[in-house]
Amino acid sequence: MHITAAVIVNDNESGLISDYQRVLEMFVPYKDKYAHNIGEDNAASHIWRQLMGHQVVMPITKGILDLGSWEQIFYCEFDCRRTKKVIVKIIGE
Repeated sequence: MHITAAVIVNDNESGLISDYQRVLEMFVPYKDKYAHNIGEDNAASHIWRQLMGHQVVMPITKGILDLGSWEQIFYCEFDCRRTKKVIVKIIGE
């Protein structure tokens, strides 16, 4: 996973993703001036990732992912310029 991506768990409800984008943009405007934006202009992506989190821990019961009724795991990409990979690690019995 790249440093400008986040993984979250939430309900897959209409409008929720666009609400996240709107709120993140209010707190950390993407086109603002940042010290990191010399050469690359993705400082907001790094900050958004830090706010959203880069990993989740999910329970597995009897070999089945234990999500709530409406929950899904979302991969949030904030800087689509590079090839990415998702790592899934299962720990336990």
